[in-house]
Amino acid sequence: MKEKILEYLNKGHDYLSGDQISSHLGISRQALWKHIQDLKDAGYDIVAVPHLGYRLESKPDRIFAFEVARGLNTKFIGKKIYYFDYLASTMDLAMQLGMRGSAGGTLVLAESQTKGRGRLGRSWFSPKYKGIYLSLILRPEILPQASPILTLLSAVSICEAIKTITALEPQIKWPNDVLIHNKKVAGILTEMNAEADKVNFVAIGIGLNVNNDKKSLIAQATSLKEQAGAQVARVLLLQELLRRIENNYFLLEDKGARAIIEKWRSLSLTLGRHVKVYYQHKHIEGSAVDIDEDGTLLIRKPSGLIQKVSSGDVVHFR
Repeated sequence: MKEKILEYLNKGHDYLSGDQISSHLGISRQALWKHIQDLKDAGYDIVAVPHLGYRLESKPDRIFAFEVARGLNTKFIGKKIYYFDYLASTMDLAMQLGMRGSAGGTLVLAESQTKGRGRLGRSWFSPKYKGIYLSLILRPEILPQASPILTLLSAVSICEAIKTITALEPQIKWPNDVLIHNKKVAGILTEMNAEADKVNFVAIGIGLNVNNDKKSLIAQATSLKEQAGAQVARVLLLQELLRRIENNYFLLEDKGARAIIEKWRSLSLTLGRHVKVYYQHKHIEGSAVDIDEDGTLLIRKPSGLIQKVSSGDVVHFR
């Protein structure tokens, strides 16, 4: 009912009487008053004036499920949204939901995480009401060994969404980091439930620093607010991100991995650089020349030999 009240208030710029709203929604004036108080408690600035009624002055910067769903206009992503003020980890819940059969496109959102995690068991700092912390369930018809393309797809989608909303120019550091001016603004974690020849589902976790203050960020990180010099509307950014993921997902289905790889190459900060990649308690150094269609990084060693690396931590030298 709160969503319907907001929808009705959003349509008018002037005051709407309590009789108008309650009659339109088929609820009592007392029930309307209670819902209005709940919305105020959630941060909505709703002005009430005797003999005039109610008017919505402003909304809080919250990624409520109904705010994200309104105007999203996707075909399958975000049709089911789980929203939490705080959660241990969106990935943990997404994996549980996937095991229970939740549909592809199911989205888990949290305003903060107490145990947010990234790749290789690292933690992801998730301050409340500052970033976007989500996990998305997908059920692609691909082989398990092809699943890394979904990480590349997610990175491309993040870059496209950021550029559309802020005009900033993010780049991708292989395998799963999004950077602006060589500082990390977003990370991706992909986990999979699969059989030998079938992916049952994939959970894609994304952590994006949006309105984080500079003092709260580690030295190697940044936020969109710091880079753009202004607050960024998280709902608008999240909606654009979800649309981009869905569009690229359909592109993957229609054109195959090569179409995503081409986009990724154009946004890569890694290709063409001299790099050192740490993996499995060893490292390899050379020139990052390309990635193949399963997301493997191709490195030309000083000997001229090309070696494939499927995962690891990359250090850029030049």
